[in-house]
Amino acid sequence: MSPEVYNAFSTICQSESPQGPILEVGAVPGPESLLNIASISRVREKTGLNIESFPSEANIKMVTGNANHMDMFADSSFGCVLCNSTLEHDARFWKTLTEMRRVTRPGGLIIIGVPGFRGMGPPFLAPPESFVGRTIRLLAKITRADALLASTSTLGEHFFPGDYYRFTEQAVMDVFLEGLVQKRCQWVMTPPRIIGWARKPFDGESG
Repeated sequence: MSPEVYNAFSTICQSESPQGPILEVGAVPGPESLLNIASISRVREKTGLNIESFPSEANIKMVTGNANHMDMFADSSFGCVLCNSTLEHDARFWKTLTEMRRVTRPGGLIIIGVPGFRGMGPPFLAPPESFVGRTIRLLAKITRADALLASTSTLGEHFFPGDYYRFTEQAVMDVFLEGLVQKRCQWVMTPPRIIGWARKPFDGESG
């Protein structure tokens, strides 16, 4: 996980003050686990879920299972669910989203990070003021190359074990956070990563 993404999750957790227990979907134990973010260190109950088997750590209980079917967790089990760089590897990610909402208690926080894409043309291929960005703009102006004018930057394939999707901000807001309230979204890095977060509504609450 890039430091920029990790720091963005940390900042969100610091501002939102999520309550425990906390679940990380797609967790891998170690210093890069979102469950080790300093701003949630006060939370004692932390669980990591991965389709592969990993040993538990002193402060993190690792559970082996498919996030499409989190039958090992009861409804409303967690005050916060974290997920990063996982849904693009999940062939049926919509099932995982449904399960994430189910296991989050009313008022609980869901934070999801995924690789994304946005816009078309040179401004979206590289930071405009960078050397690469200036070079791309110049090439596009000189050549009028359709490939540059109609392209956008996105993270390349990375198989764990599969790699199926890239997402837009609209997908994060309208699909990932569907049915949730207080929706927010931010972009990090180039190629872009999108982080969206929201809370599960209480009965009768609407966005």
